Amino acid sequence: MKIRHPRYWGTAVAGTAAALAASALVAAPASHAAPAGATATSATAATHSQLAATARALTETLGARTAGAYIDRATGRLTVTVTDADAAETVRAAGARAKTVSRSGEDLKKIMSELKRDAAVPGTAWAVDPAANQVVLTMDSTVTGERLEKVKKEAAEHGAAVRTERVDGEFHLFTKGGEAIYTNGGRCSLGFNVRRGSEYYFLTAGHCTEVGSSWYSDSGLSNKLGDTVGSSFPGNDYGIVKYTGTPSDTQGTVSLYGGTQDITRAGEATVGQRVTRSGSTTGVHEGEVTAVNQTVVYPEGTVSGLIRTTVCAEPGDSGGSLFSGSTALGLTSGGSGNCSSGGTTFFQPVTEALSAYGVEVY
Repeated sequence: MKIRHPRYWGTAVAGTAAALAASALVAAPASHAAPAGATATSATAATHSQLAATARALTETLGARTAGAYIDRATGRLTVTVTDADAAETVRAAGARAKTVSRSGEDLKKIMSELKRDAAVPGTAWAVDPAANQVVLTMDSTVTGERLEKVKKEAAEHGAAVRTERVDGEFHLFTKGGEAIYTNGGRCSLGFNVRRGSEYYFLTAGHCTEVGSSWYSDSGLSNKLGDTVGSSFPGNDYGIVKYTGTPSDTQGTVSLYGGTQDITRAGEATVGQRVTRSGSTTGVHEGEVTAVNQTVVYPEGTVSGLIRTTVCAEPGDSGGSLFSGSTALGLTSGGSGNCSSGGTTFFQPVTEALSAYGVEVY
């Protein structure tokens, strides 16, 4: 059988995979098939993608006069926070709801910078909650004793502008030795196929591309996919691998385990947006964006600018695809919990990686 390059982004495999099938990485077992209703309807995804694009345009236009935007869970409407009447009029003219808040985006950005300076211990994370007009400082179960007291003290200095919360488990990267795309003992998930002219690449997590320089489709490291040509971690969490030779069968689709999702563009995530993740350990799962511009302090280093979601993930899902309908959004980074009990997962925005490497989805 002729060995071919993977056609699907974020395709999962399980067990001992020896080679690529003609149309994808080795098929996932039935236990990893996407359950009924696991992905958002195309209508919902399309609507949320449109709202996210509007949110991005408005927040860029308003600058410091907004503290963020979100899709209201109850009404499905886009709400944009504003600090003055002129900004509110701009929002309403775009068909969105304006919500006047007391803290500007610059106010909250300053608070997050101070938390990074004074409260950055492993197991902490922070981002803006636009609906509450607060910074949410999250601590995992490893933040105890003197470190817990330190974080609480720093949070208290900002009064009502900072809200603290605890989550079960530990914030960690989702790398695991095993299957899917392999490099020298590490296993991650293929994220998005991309290209620059006639050159073909794929994106995955930066903490994956930091592990090794060559990537394969099998655990025996006999079927080579390509070599790492760019990697950024910590700070960011993205990397890029150039396919060996010129593959003729790579496609701009994401595996849904029993189907595929065509990807036609890349975009920015918005709080409240329904999203779907595909990864090599747990297959396809759905959730909601709960924060953007999230900073997380992993034991391996701090990463900023992430998307926070309620989508579950597990070791080996790192680098996998986050998308909404046909819009690529992010690459799986890390988080806490699992797909049995649920959890929190963070994603590297894909637009940053595309810009850094001068490539595009297709």
